[in-house]
Amino acid sequence: MFDGLKDKLGRFKDDVESEQDPNADPDPEADADPEADPDPAPETTAGDEGGDGDDDGPGLAKKAALAATGRTVITEEELEEPLEQLELELLGGDVEMGVAREITDRIRERLVGDTRKQVESGEQVVERAIGDALRDVISVGQFDFEARIAEADKPVVLVFTGVNGVGKTTSIAKLSRWLADRGYSSVLANGDTYRAGANEQIEEHADTLDRKIITHEQGGDPAAVIYDAVEYADANGVDVVLGDTAGRLHTSNDLMAQLEKIDRVVDPDMTLFVDEAVAGQDATNRAVEFNDAAEIDGAVLTKADADSQGGAAISIAHVTGKPILFLGTGQGYDDLVRFDPDEIVSRLLREED
Repeated sequence: MFDGLKDKLGRFKDDVESEQDPNADPDPEADADPEADPDPAPETTAGDEGGDGDDDGPGLAKKAALAATGRTVITEEELEEPLEQLELELLGGDVEMGVAREITDRIRERLVGDTRKQVESGEQVVERAIGDALRDVISVGQFDFEARIAEADKPVVLVFTGVNGVGKTTSIAKLSRWLADRGYSSVLANGDTYRAGANEQIEEHADTLDRKIITHEQGGDPAAVIYDAVEYADANGVDVVLGDTAGRLHTSNDLMAQLEKIDRVVDPDMTLFVDEAVAGQDATNRAVEFNDAAEIDGAVLTKADADSQGGAAISIAHVTGKPILFLGTGQGYDDLVRFDPDEIVSRLLREED
């Protein structure tokens, strides 16, 4: 995952380096004595005092002083073309338009007029700015999921929603395993009461994982199914209820009404939106639509191992204000990992995985 985006960011770093004025990039090994500079700076004029010689960047005196101490200033002109190209590249990698603009704006804010220490290369300066910008964008709303489970009154009720075929039921099974690995028991509830074969699908997972499952006849009331699961969990000391729901579009009024009823009847602790990472911009748009129609608390992205771009993962938290909590990374029950913004940024900026 993120190989495409990683390549785009790497090209941006190279572009910024190539745009910088070579005359303003001193040799770190050079003597810091200005008299040793083979191209001494011109004499300071009144307009250069304080380093504000013109409105487009630092004055010549400031640049000369910085060069003498082994530092250089990155100007807005040097960044303009690389940032424009990066924004286009991000859009091509399924990053939402506003998020792409936010990333480039934040990089610009961190780099324009920035000076670098003698021990830092230009690449290190740019990489730090990219990392800070990405971390700000994808960390929106992040919280400690396990701590919230631990601290909440039991049973904790989680309801999963999203469109058809994105892996909600499988994600529920994976999360049941994830919770068990951390000492939490769970019961599965099939609130997808209209889809033929839904009971059989979730029952297969429950049998494999040795979990209790609560189901009703096809066509039953989804809110009643999840309510019964909560009652069962409360009576039997089960820690977490994992409630499946029918796949739906935000434009399906009947199905959205079901979610509203579940909210009223069950009052879940968290509603989690599930979609495929490979859906890219579509996943981002659907996350916004579901959050508007029935507020979500976080997202799970499936098929992250098949997504070379990472645009949805970069975008969803920022556009909804709600965090990505988990990534599905394969077909096995153990193929579910917590979404860690620091790890994602580190992976994007590493030379090699």
